Amino acid sequence: MILIGQYDSPFVRRVGIALTLYGIAFEHRPWSSFGDAERIAEYNPLRRVPTLVLEDGAVLIDSVSMIDYLDERATIPLMPRSGEDRQKALYITALALGLADKAVSLFYEQAFHPAPSDLWVDRCCRQIRDALKVLEAERVKLTTPFWFGDAPGHADIAVACMLRFIAEAHDGLLNFTACPALSAHHNTCEALPVFQAVAQTFSPPGR
Repeated sequence: MILIGQYDSPFVRRVGIALTLYGIAFEHRPWSSFGDAERIAEYNPLRRVPTLVLEDGAVLIDSVSMIDYLDERATIPLMPRSGEDRQKALYITALALGLADKAVSLFYEQAFHPAPSDLWVDRCCRQIRDALKVLEAERVKLTTPFWFGDAPGHADIAVACMLRFIAEAHDGLLNFTACPALSAHHNTCEALPVFQAVAQTFSPPGR
């Protein structure tokens, strides 16, 4: 397999961490969706990351489908297979991915528009802050090291990747003091060898 994209993307990183935890060998090509757009276009006409090239040459072009594909191959998946825990894990994961998407959108608005829309910036910031409050309220209920027990799953990975991205891409937007449960979760995940191995400090694209 070939995973295309830089690990400062929360979406690329979550796939890289999942691949590593599953013990699936892959080649990582840290291509930028800006600087390497035409190389990415050979595999993905949208010129975006992550892009995952499978062993048979088939290509997956979003992190959700990639994780679904990997879970099908796993003996013990990083997502509960059924029941209430699965619904909760899907909810937490979707909320984290939605947060990451809003954070990326906010970055592009502020970085690439000569006059960013105050309306859009305020909306994104409000969405991010409100969703962080919900995640904090969900995490503070738990006493386990990770969301569903003693080992990290997709929900943990998605939340941790999102938190790091927001903290690095948007100075001051994420106040860890105001969300101690998420702060502890962030620190626990980032201390794991797999998170340290699959990581990259945010490098603003197009600069």
